[in-house]
Amino acid sequence: MALKPTIYKLNVSLSDMDRHVYGEFQSTIAQHPSENNERMMARVLAFCLNADDRLSFTRGLSSVDEPELWLKSLDEQILQWIEVGQPEPDRLKKAGTLARDVKVYSFGKSADTWWTLNKAALSSIDNLQVYQFPWATMGALTALINRSMNLTVTITENILYIADENAHVEVPVKSCLLD
Repeated sequence: MALKPTIYKLNVSLSDMDRHVYGEFQSTIAQHPSENNERMMARVLAFCLNADDRLSFTRGLSSVDEPELWLKSLDEQILQWIEVGQPEPDRLKKAGTLARDVKVYSFGKSADTWWTLNKAALSSIDNLQVYQFPWATMGALTALINRSMNLTVTITENILYIADENAHVEVPVKSCLLD
């Protein structure tokens, strides 16, 4: 019997001072059985950094044809394709033809190596932006995981300040520049 995903409810009170986006956002996150907690929280961070009423989590790991998150227009055009992790350049090139903007949020012990190895291949994708979350902070984020997460998130100067009723974590976001 196949394992089923674990379902989480996400409620975010957001103050994004960098983009001037403020509000309450609710979503449901399905954590694939093979997905670790750090990766799931990286998806939450990506959601917060791109929060919009039409931004939605997709089937993610369960579908090779969808990103982790996407923002679609009212006529179903893909405005933003958002990946988490260390996707293959070919996948991002394809995404670049399907979406207006493509973003990658990488994390993990090998994120710097992935960036170094793929920077040249990714530089040909004009509508791509790449960011990194420091691996050292990803473990701290897992303390915020509950089946019903109520998070207060403030974003200013590319730093996320995330808190719930028991803990708080600061996560700087590093932009990887394409030449």
